[in-house]
Amino acid sequence: MNKEKVHIRFGTSGWRAIIAEDFTFDNVRIVTQAIADFVRKQNISPKLIVGFDTRFLSIEFARSCANILAANKIKVLLTNRDTPTPVLAYHIVRKKLSGAINFTASHNPPEYNGIKFSPSYGGPAPEDVTDVIEKRIKSLQANPKLVKTETRDAGLIKIFDPRSQYLNKIKKIVDMGKIKRARLKIAVDCMYGTSRGYIDVLLGSAARKFWVLNDRLNPLFGGLPPEPDREYITSLIQLVKRNRLDLGLACDGDADRFGIVDRGGVFLNPNEIVTLLFYYLLKTRGKVKRKVARTTATTHMIDAIAEKEGMEVVETPVGFKHIGRVLSEGDCLIGGEESGGLSIFGHVPEKDGILACMLIAEMVANWKKPLVSILNSLYKKYGYFYSDRLNFHLSSVKKKKLISRLKQICKKNKFAGLEIKDTNINDGFKFNFARNFWIMFRASGTESIVRCYMEAENKSKLNYLKKIAQRIATA
Repeated sequence: MNKEKVHIRFGTSGWRAIIAEDFTFDNVRIVTQAIADFVRKQNISPKLIVGFDTRFLSIEFARSCANILAANKIKVLLTNRDTPTPVLAYHIVRKKLSGAINFTASHNPPEYNGIKFSPSYGGPAPEDVTDVIEKRIKSLQANPKLVKTETRDAGLIKIFDPRSQYLNKIKKIVDMGKIKRARLKIAVDCMYGTSRGYIDVLLGSAARKFWVLNDRLNPLFGGLPPEPDREYITSLIQLVKRNRLDLGLACDGDADRFGIVDRGGVFLNPNEIVTLLFYYLLKTRGKVKRKVARTTATTHMIDAIAEKEGMEVVETPVGFKHIGRVLSEGDCLIGGEESGGLSIFGHVPEKDGILACMLIAEMVANWKKPLVSILNSLYKKYGYFYSDRLNFHLSSVKKKKLISRLKQICKKNKFAGLEIKDTNINDGFKFNFARNFWIMFRASGTESIVRCYMEAENKSKLNYLKKIAQRIATA
């Protein structure tokens, strides 16, 4: 075992680290044992599903994990290939499992890997769970001989194909007939991740013309992070524009996040997509639920629509584990976050990029309009909301200085001459000037950066906030 103790901490979506530095087989075994100890205390006869993405050594890490679990007399369903995070979540709920362990670093660069643990409710593990696991990890690091490494009963591990049942579930949620009848021209970018064999299969038989990009295994992800943001899906954007397609759809490495390109090669950010799908579900599924959930960093346009439609808004801290809890309570229509995650009622309490892409395809097929056109009509009806995000890579010294400045702003109740209507410091520093005019600073839970989120009623005000944020963060 490693003599040097690595500080293993679960962020908003699991533990992530650089492969062969902190993310090693020894540390994976310790984390797995800690999860096994937690699960065994919660269940008399525990059973977990173990999955993995397309990253370097992910399948080997998953096999090692399965052996540790079996050595702890825990039944294991080990997926037969790389598998999307939402697919694992679906099977936790469907099969009433004790949870899932997934080896993925999601949208992070290829040198990273990670472990996501989802307990029995099907969503990401909340803090009260990860705190217990982290405490156990520390004790195991002090006494690594407690890690059980020998599998006494190989029959506890079963190879499992999770694909067909999940695909059937999506077909029940999404109106595939509408998509097929609309004869859309669609391109999909799998980003060398786990969505291949899922989203391409669903849309390949429904679109009139269909293109697929990056649908093969490549642990280096083509030299880019598998993140479906504008700067990383330029090939998809160009393809949509060049061939005059109706849609371009992308999923990140573990297919829990989405990227959407409209007709003409126009990229829509996640805030816009969450807004569009919230409105679309209201109009097509009816007011079957009373609540809508968003994180504190997500667009307030959700609030404007909810108010006029008689819906309650639940604001949560950043991290889909908080949204997942609201969804699991059963009275929430949709939950979304600005980082590209959402899920809906009747599905899993975990973000699902495949579902998001399919619902967008259904909306375009049903309403026969470009997404930008639909969004503009919502702006006219509910007000204008323009949002953006900046990432600041700061040293620990500069980060402390920034936090000190933000605390002073809280005391003065003024932000660059703007009067602060109210302040939220439950998850970072959020300063509200008006419903559609606010800014927020928050240190990432999984990366060494400080994120700055902002929203304004016009682009001029948004650019002003960006300039002020840059000045405050880098002073």
